[in-house]
Amino acid sequence: MTDLLRIEGLHVTFATDAGPAPAVKGVNLSVTPGEVLALVGESGSGKTVTAKSVLGLLPATASALGRVLLGDGTAEPAEDVLTASPARLRALRGTHAAMVFQEPATALNPVFPIGWQLTEGLRAHGHGGGKAGRRALAVEWLDKVGIPDPATRVDHYPHQLSGGQKQRAVIAMALALGTRLIVADEPTTALDVTVQAEILELLHRCRTDFGTAVLIITHNMGVVADLADRVAVMSEGEVVEQAPVRELFSAPGHHYTRELLAAVPVFGEGGRTPAPAGEADEQPVVRAAGLVVDYPGRLGRKGFRAVDGASFEIRPGEVLGLVGESGSGKTTIGRVVAGLTDATGGELTVFGQPLQARRRTRGRAGHIGYVFQDPAASFNPLLTIGDSIAEPLAVHRRELGATAIRTETETLLESVHLPRGYAGRYPHELSGGQRQRAALARALALRPPLLIADEPTSALDVSVQAKVLDLFTELQGELGFAALFISHDLAVVEQVADRVVVLYRGRIVASGSTAQVLGSPEDDYTRRLVAALPVPDPVRQARRRDLTPDAPDPVDEGVASV
Repeated sequence: MTDLLRIEGLHVTFATDAGPAPAVKGVNLSVTPGEVLALVGESGSGKTVTAKSVLGLLPATASALGRVLLGDGTAEPAEDVLTASPARLRALRGTHAAMVFQEPATALNPVFPIGWQLTEGLRAHGHGGGKAGRRALAVEWLDKVGIPDPATRVDHYPHQLSGGQKQRAVIAMALALGTRLIVADEPTTALDVTVQAEILELLHRCRTDFGTAVLIITHNMGVVADLADRVAVMSEGEVVEQAPVRELFSAPGHHYTRELLAAVPVFGEGGRTPAPAGEADEQPVVRAAGLVVDYPGRLGRKGFRAVDGASFEIRPGEVLGLVGESGSGKTTIGRVVAGLTDATGGELTVFGQPLQARRRTRGRAGHIGYVFQDPAASFNPLLTIGDSIAEPLAVHRRELGATAIRTETETLLESVHLPRGYAGRYPHELSGGQRQRAALARALALRPPLLIADEPTSALDVSVQAKVLDLFTELQGELGFAALFISHDLAVVEQVADRVVVLYRGRIVASGSTAQVLGSPEDDYTRRLVAALPVPDPVRQARRRDLTPDAPDPVDEGVASV
């Protein structure tokens, strides 16, 4: 078989207490040598189930029909993964196909060094000769995937590597046995934009330098435009469209594909109309001057400065975007403004009062709403959605009474476009987008004049993200609250923010209007952030890649931050 992978009529069904649940319905796909095929769709569309079937990694509760044929790109007969014995599956994994998982931290064993984990596959397949030879191969592959000082890092544990380095190590493990096909399941979703650019560059090199084909599973259409040759779109377990990448972006044939592309925020096409300027003497909702936040060291280690001399303002009715990579201090600033973390230096006033004085004033309670990054973790699983939304009202508006609070809860649900009946559901009974809408309703229950939204859309699919952003903009326009919107997604920030502050390692490197900071960046770091963001248009993205032949300067290649 000349194809590396051919999937024919794949059906996958899961056994559940409620009966059989079909996840994949009649999927047909193929990947040729040196090709990059992107499998896209929303959560629950069957992408990951299809990918796991390629390596026989489906759980025991799954039953699969059809054929999943793995070949070596020659005329030699292919092998059907679905009927292969366990011993044969072990032989195929790593040599014919290898998996790169979404979250490298959970894919790596925390109690073994990176080098040991890389050589484990070499030992199992009898590659590399003796112990010294396998170690030399491990160092060589860590060097090939761009990990600095590989001879030292080979003995490091996963927690000693940054997120980008961990993902590079996982890709090295996938390549070490000479695999012809990498199955990459959302390999950049958990990474910052510049680190994402570096991993995309590495996946490009997998094809150009090592001749490896890639089946990439993603919902990021910018990644698809940057990397893919062909695209297969999945919806509700079925492949609804397949086409070359430029054809699919320019003339999508299926209505679902058109909806998916229409929901993608496109950086550089303008965003939110700036809020009208307030009175010159209007008091800011938040004012920070030289803000410093230090975390003490442990066991005699030096402390860590998370925020270093940050100065900014949030005006009434304004949305301030706070952008930067992981470890830049974004979330720390949000928590300090909300009174959840103490500042160790500088000045911070919220609603005209110093933070410590405001904490002592019970009358100011409830003036700040907070939307957390992970809606599943921010809700009590033992409380219904209605009880969670009603909790701020029950604590701070006791005079309303149970009936009025119940009515207000139902009104809040309707304001975020959820049915009133959802008040009786538990968090696990809602989708990710529905949970984030409910989180927004809870944050706005007391009509706070300030809302802090910490990466509110990073865990959501593109179409769900679009709905949540539209809802945020609609409610902000209606209620007029000020907002601190924290994100590493520049396209999202451009869409919702009036002004932007860019953080790098705790320091503010740029601030001003959104159009000024992101449209015409003046500092090197902001320019690097903008250059690293993949554009969901294969023609524009190819042009940008040609104009910037050098990869973005790595900023996460040090030892993992504290």
